[in-house]
Amino acid sequence: MKSRRQAKILEIIKSEHIRTQEELVRRLREEGLSVTQATISRDIKDLRLTKVPAGNGSYVYAPGGRPENTEASMRLRRVFRENCTGIEYSENIIVIKGYTGTAPVLGEAIDNLGWEEIVGSVAGDNTLFVLVKPKEAAPAVVRRLRDLMS
Repeated sequence: MKSRRQAKILEIIKSEHIRTQEELVRRLREEGLSVTQATISRDIKDLRLTKVPAGNGSYVYAPGGRPENTEASMRLRRVFRENCTGIEYSENIIVIKGYTGTAPVLGEAIDNLGWEEIVGSVAGDNTLFVLVKPKEAAPAVVRRLRDLMS
């Protein structure tokens, strides 16, 4: 029951803009699941859901990515600490600077992390372009990436 419910939660938040737990409870009930707000609150925590900008001043639930102790996350932290020299952004494009020859490694590490807001990346020799969607999510993604450098 729990795994079915959580799978349905992920399906709903990936296809719809869900702003509140109450909206999520309503949608799950429409899908025939008997749920309470307390149950949904626990599921949100278990699934590591986050709220991201929806582009209209509001925030919606989104998958939070893999837990921070995963192999991909640990590798990304190491790669960033050792190779990243700076991060800037404009609109929905993040530019990551690194040492000569490191942009492909940084790009692969980011792509393997599976953050929902990141559409993809293009690597040169020492510069990586990362495309973010929606563009309002770019500042939050930049903060997360800068945290990896420390």
